[in-house]
Amino acid sequence: MKPEHPDNPIGRFVASGFFQNGILLLILLAAALVGIETYPAMMEEYGDLLHGLDKIVLWLFVLEAVLKMAQHGKHWYRYFQDPWNIFDFTIVVVCFLPVNAQYAAVLRLARILRALRLVSVVPQLQLIVGSLIKSLPSMMYVSILLGLMFYVYAVMGVFLWSGNDPVHFRDLQTSMLSLFRVVTLEDWTDIMYIQMWGSDRYPFSEGDRAAYAGQFNSQASPVIGAIYFVSFVLMGTMIMLNLFIGVIIQSMEEAQDEQAADDREKHMAETGELTVADELLLLEKELEAMQRRVRTLKDRA
Repeated sequence: MKPEHPDNPIGRFVASGFFQNGILLLILLAAALVGIETYPAMMEEYGDLLHGLDKIVLWLFVLEAVLKMAQHGKHWYRYFQDPWNIFDFTIVVVCFLPVNAQYAAVLRLARILRALRLVSVVPQLQLIVGSLIKSLPSMMYVSILLGLMFYVYAVMGVFLWSGNDPVHFRDLQTSMLSLFRVVTLEDWTDIMYIQMWGSDRYPFSEGDRAAYAGQFNSQASPVIGAIYFVSFVLMGTMIMLNLFIGVIIQSMEEAQDEQAADDREKHMAETGELTVADELLLLEKELEAMQRRVRTLKDRA
């Protein structure tokens, strides 16, 4: 939902395309300055100029915050009713913290975070971030299911192949890390072939051979190894990944529907006119209210 601006000169200026585009360019400039500072040669030659530009950018961000507060007049505190304004204000404040050389990394981090302000000025990015936040509860349950699957397969891997492959399955934590490599499809077939053919037939590196000398007890498991890894990849990569994507897409659709409903209600309030979409929205709300009443009557019965 787009923020509402008071109908006064400052409010109209803050809501103007000139102001919004100027802030967008300012954020991009701040991000570019931080990126340039990662090159020592550029800092050595243009360090003073870059630091000067960075200070100018920071004070322009302060001016932005002041204007957004001033548009509310005596009710300047309404600026903090918008979570995105709180996010922007926090980043600016952190950049002004008096830190010494020991905590210089904190200041650099705050300056890097200014690039994230791009999210707060682009409504489409706000919609995506809001959808991700809204999907966190559902994603938590999918993550619990994924963690349970990791745990079961990791324990099985230790029981089956801790002797054959101590490099990847010597203990529970190493087994889970190896399975994370498998689920990302990063050379996962190498780990599978070790268990299918046996560690004596697979070319381990000399360092691994030396580090675990005497701990290898080669044992080929062609059938069990194939079933174990193929089933884990299918469930971990194909099914679980699609569950995460499905949860996020559903949250984005709900967020888009809510934004469309808010826009229609705002249009109705401003113009007093009912479009076809507005009438459908009202009918939809009436149907939802009727369904709630029917459910209440059924529960009482």
